[in-house]
Amino acid sequence: MDEIWILGINMTKFGKHTDRDVVDLASEAVMAALADGGVTMADMGVMAAGNLMGSGGIGQQIQKQVGQTGIAVYNVSNACATGATALRTAIMSIKAGESDMGLAVGVEKLAGVGLLGGGGRAKKDGNEWEPQGRFGAVTSTDGRIGTDTMPGVFAQVGMEYGHKYGGADFELFAKISEKNHAHSTLNPLAAYSKRFTLEEIMGDMMIAYPNTRPMCSANCDGAAAAVVVSGEKLKTLSLEQQRRAVKVSASVLTSDPWQEACQVLPDVNTLTRNAAKTAYEQAGIGPEDLDLVELHDCFATAELVHYDNLGLCEEGGAVDFFNSGAPWRDGSLPVNVSGGLQSKGHPISATGIANIWEVCHHLRGEAGDRQIEGAKVGLAHVIGLGSACGIHILERSAA
Repeated sequence: MDEIWILGINMTKFGKHTDRDVVDLASEAVMAALADGGVTMADMGVMAAGNLMGSGGIGQQIQKQVGQTGIAVYNVSNACATGATALRTAIMSIKAGESDMGLAVGVEKLAGVGLLGGGGRAKKDGNEWEPQGRFGAVTSTDGRIGTDTMPGVFAQVGMEYGHKYGGADFELFAKISEKNHAHSTLNPLAAYSKRFTLEEIMGDMMIAYPNTRPMCSANCDGAAAAVVVSGEKLKTLSLEQQRRAVKVSASVLTSDPWQEACQVLPDVNTLTRNAAKTAYEQAGIGPEDLDLVELHDCFATAELVHYDNLGLCEEGGAVDFFNSGAPWRDGSLPVNVSGGLQSKGHPISATGIANIWEVCHHLRGEAGDRQIEGAKVGLAHVIGLGSACGIHILERSAA
């Protein structure tokens, strides 16, 4: 009774879409996901829509394009975990018995916005801090004890890991990026599908050491959508729909726990470790059972630490895990076969569902030239500063 399945899922090509707005992109993804599942808006009992940068009520705006049916609509905003949160919202509605089929969509227009984060200094002039707002005399950390700009934040995360465990130098982070750009050449929906040499990556513009430009996620436009269905409802559908359905074995969302440490600087590690532990327990599996992983490589430095946070290696063993060749497409545990955020792109609210789309494609055996043969179990992970972490473990249908 508690089983949840992804019935249909799709994503637009990520990139720069000057001729389409968020409603256009979201509607394209929704209609494609419905068609993929062999259903229509009339079958949906709930809808959850995620968007960060636009105006409110994106779900209702999308409905005007794809069909207004009077169902409950939840508009979701949860940093880079927005798409995963939208999917989890639809899943919870089905688990609560309010509906037996639901829709989740995430969409963003980010092409050309530049670096995210940073700024926020409230001063009377260039030298004096003026206390204001609920935090009073507490100022932004940007430029004082680090940076709030995303490339810098995650540069610090990677450098901290290297300092603690050793072996994580500039070249190693560049090799992670080299892997993802190589994978992207097989993904026709990626924003960028160009292979880079290690020398090109290391020699490109430095954004925040050790992240050069190719090692950073690509701000772009895009949307992704998924249709989820209860196990009982799935049994009433066609054998083909049952065969292509993908089981959601775990759906987890966490935020920062209290810890006896700094409550200001971001910690992308603890909430990911907690989410992974819970997800493996829910699914009844361990990291050793995974056939592929799509993790949140917003920067090359982030991918390294998440090998460890997701339990893909022993604690402190992320460098050895990468050097073993395991995360390459032909390795023992392929990571970011899609090209990851560094190549596929990162339209924030779409990313969580797009990562799940990639895993579903492999579990269905529909990933074409980049197919991981025999894939049965996969994990999709996203993290948003603020902080939120979403993890979904997915399994191939036995039908």
